[in-house]
Amino acid sequence: MEAAASLGDVTRSYPVLLLTLSAIWGASYLFIKVGVRAFEPFALVELRLLFAAPILVAFLVWRGELRELRRAVVPGIVLGAINVSIPFALITWGEKHIDSGVAAIANASVPLFVFLLALQFAPGERTGGARLAGLLIGIVGIGVLAGVHPRGGAWAVAGTLAVVLASLSYAAGGLFGQRETARFSGPVLAAASVLYGALLMLPLSLLQVPGDLGGWKPLTSTAALGLAGTGIAQLLLFRILRDHGAARASLVTYLMPPIALVYGAVLLGEPLTAEEVIGMALILLGIGLGSGLLRLPRRVPATQTP
Repeated sequence: MEAAASLGDVTRSYPVLLLTLSAIWGASYLFIKVGVRAFEPFALVELRLLFAAPILVAFLVWRGELRELRRAVVPGIVLGAINVSIPFALITWGEKHIDSGVAAIANASVPLFVFLLALQFAPGERTGGARLAGLLIGIVGIGVLAGVHPRGGAWAVAGTLAVVLASLSYAAGGLFGQRETARFSGPVLAAASVLYGALLMLPLSLLQVPGDLGGWKPLTSTAALGLAGTGIAQLLLFRILRDHGAARASLVTYLMPPIALVYGAVLLGEPLTAEEVIGMALILLGIGLGSGLLRLPRRVPATQTP
C-alpha cells in the first residue's frame, strides 16, 4: 500500500507533470512535421482532432460532465475556431516550409501576445517598463527567427509568420477561455473546443482527402499527435492548473522549445543554427520579463557619505 501511495504522489508531483507535458507538446511539432509529408494541412488537422475527441469525451463521461457539453455550444464554437482549428492549420501549414524546432520556438511567443492583448482588452492590467521591454525583446526574437532559413526564401519566412499568427490566435483563445472557466470546467471547454473545431475543419479537410495514408510513419505520427499531443496533453494541462496554478503551468513555455529542438535534431536531422538559439533566447527573455519571472534591475539612488 505504501508503494502504491508513493507512486501516486510521484505521478501527481509538479515536476513530473510539467516535464511530461513539455515532452509531449515538444514532440507534437515532430509529429506534425512527419504527418505533413503525407497529408495536406487541413486533412492532418482533422485527423488529429478525430483522434483526440474520444479521449476527452470519455474523460467527461468518467467525471459525469457529459451533459455540460450541451451548454458549452457558444464557447465551444469560439474556442474551436481561435484556439483549435485556426492555429492548428497555421502551424501545420507553416511546418511544410520550416523545421519543427523553428515552429516550436515561434509558437513559444504566445505569452507575448497575451501581454499585448491584455493591455488592449483588460484596462486594469498593469503596464510597466519590464513588460514593455519584454514585449519588444520578444518581437526582436521573432524577427531573428524569421530569417533562420535563407535557403527557404519567402516560403520559409511565410511559414514562420504563419506560426506566429497561430500564437496570436492561441493568445486570444487563452484570454477568452480564461473568462469562460467561471462557467465551465477546463475539461468541458477542452472537449467542446476539439469537437467544434473538428466540425469547423471538416468542410476544408474534405477538399484535401488523401489518396492513400502514406505508410505507417505519417499515420502513426498523426495518431500520436491526436491521442497524446492533443487529448492527453489537455488533461495534463488542466491537472497542473488545478493542483499547481496557472503561473507554474506557464513554465511549460520555457521547456517546450529546447525539447522540440532536440527531437528535431536527433530524430529528423534538422540543423541547429545560431539564429535559432538567439531567437529562442530573446523570445524566452521577453516572456520572462513580461510575466514578471525576471525583473529589470532598479536604480538605487546614491547616498552621500559624510
